[in-house]
Amino acid sequence: MPLVLPPSALGAVVDRLRTAGCVFAEEEAELLVAAARSAPDLEVLVGRRVAGEPLEVIVGWVEFSGLRLVVEAGVFVPRRRTELLVRKAAGLARPDAVVVDLCCGVGAIGAALAAAVDDLELYAADIDATAVRCARRNLAGRGQVLQGDLFAPLPTSLQGRIDLLVVNAPYVPSEGIALMPAEARVHEPRVALDGGSDGLEVHRRVADGAGSWLGPGGSLLIEVAEAQVPAAMELFRSCGLVPRVARSEELDATVVIGTRPPAEA
Repeated sequence: MPLVLPPSALGAVVDRLRTAGCVFAEEEAELLVAAARSAPDLEVLVGRRVAGEPLEVIVGWVEFSGLRLVVEAGVFVPRRRTELLVRKAAGLARPDAVVVDLCCGVGAIGAALAAAVDDLELYAADIDATAVRCARRNLAGRGQVLQGDLFAPLPTSLQGRIDLLVVNAPYVPSEGIALMPAEARVHEPRVALDGGSDGLEVHRRVADGAGSWLGPGGSLLIEVAEAQVPAAMELFRSCGLVPRVARSEELDATVVIGTRPPAEA
């Protein structure tokens, strides 16, 4: 039975959240009340949020690209900005396309593409066991979810066959981690945030390996910070990919797309 609070009690929850720095305190209060089984349970949930734990982890889900996705403690929580990558990938995908969601986290990109495009041959991979567990629940049999470092766990039969390689790799420079909000810095795994000295360390590894995995005309799509675009474009060119940039001011999101020339054997 849903928990029902009198307006005064709900207002008190909102006030606690606002005092703790929650910008959308009213919306968060409603979600916490909906997730609570009882008034004591609500007190525990509100206390966790006030202490800085991500809301999505507390309630157990995040909304992404129109889907409700499972998240657990210790995983990277998908950001709305990554919906730009989904939109661009969906625009390139054809039914029956071979799609790989690398650094998949909880499988947000793969799940969104599976919902948007029919009959994908979908694979997702991540190095983190908890993320992989969430991704398997979120993909719900619509693709294979594998655990390992970047390309290592993928079947070798995919080499030269991938149509879309979609990647939300970590791209925060190492020295910038300390400046991130505590709910990310403290509660999300560093491996999902830290992109090395310039933020592009993992991107280099992905781009370097992409050529042997993409099919002719296949594309690599990867999220970056806007300031990283020139370096990412040059990186793609050096790996034989033809780059272009997609930008959304609404989402404050930037995606670099690199395509393998169709004439390549």
